Amino acid sequence: MKTIHRRTALLLSAASIATLGFATAASAETLRLLTWGGYAPENVIALFEQETGHKVEVTLSNNEEMIAKLRATGGGGFDLAQPSQDRIAGPQAEFGIYKPIDLSKIDAGQFIGSMLEATKANTTVGGEVFGVPHVWGTSGLVVDTAKAPGVKDYTDLCNAEMAGKVSYRLKRPTLIGFAYAMGLDPFAAYGDEAAYKAIIDQVEAKLVECKPGVKTYWSGGDELLNLMRSGEAVAAMAWDTGGWKLNADNPDITFVAPASGALGWIDTFVLPAKGKADQAAYDWINFVMQPEVAAMITEVAGNFTASKGADEFVSAELKARYQASFPPEAVDNIKWYPPVPAGLEVLEGAALDRVKAAN
Repeated sequence: MKTIHRRTALLLSAASIATLGFATAASAETLRLLTWGGYAPENVIALFEQETGHKVEVTLSNNEEMIAKLRATGGGGFDLAQPSQDRIAGPQAEFGIYKPIDLSKIDAGQFIGSMLEATKANTTVGGEVFGVPHVWGTSGLVVDTAKAPGVKDYTDLCNAEMAGKVSYRLKRPTLIGFAYAMGLDPFAAYGDEAAYKAIIDQVEAKLVECKPGVKTYWSGGDELLNLMRSGEAVAAMAWDTGGWKLNADNPDITFVAPASGALGWIDTFVLPAKGKADQAAYDWINFVMQPEVAAMITEVAGNFTASKGADEFVSAELKARYQASFPPEAVDNIKWYPPVPAGLEVLEGAALDRVKAAN
């Protein structure tokens, strides 16, 4: 983890107070933050408390626990929470556990525009926005570029010259990724079960056709990393941080954003319905989205944030890997997971079972 330099601290202090309108000591609040491990590092909290006068109380959690805690209290007990974007619209419509985001209090210029717009769209309920993006990651391709230079999209894993040297999981990201690479749009069909089934049927047929060329269907992260390190697999579907971890050992192996788009998840900021410290919550959002601060979070969490320009402040090695995998056009082409309508996962599971059983 990088420590923040004195010059950066002074810069942040001046910029924060002058331009972001953070609270003074007289209006300081206690921010009760419900978040993931690594998203609120101690050095970031200390700097925030010093500059704003707010205090921060952190409770670590995950998606299932966050929703359960907020459901149990009707949206009480916390002032800011960080569920994934696909865990907002459904719970809000059913349980009313969040309050709308006042977008006038968010410094939108600090966000990567395409991520902010995608998250706003995926968290809108009743015409109101309930979430803005924070930490994100993707799955796509991990490729030994020296041995598999032709692998640019998911369906390239089926090319004849790749037979016996590729790996992917029999999970829903494989169905979604292959669909996009085949020119289909599965997320657009989420509202029409018959149309979605027609897409999944086509992808299922493609995966059965490709099955003889698959080295193995990996099921765990360590298994995938070992397959790539050993050379048993030279191309695979996997996540970005896994590709960058391999790149640290072998510069030929890296994460490649597929031509049809990497598949992305975003953990958000939401305001619980009964939160009592909204100003502190908005101050925290605006503070951690500053590029220098966002880079501090990336160094701890391992994933990048939706802060525009934050990649310029991470370690030189991570910056180089990120920028090689994600030029701006690749970021704008990410396919962000929307909430999954009821019943679709059953269709997906049945298709994957048939692929697994096929000869």
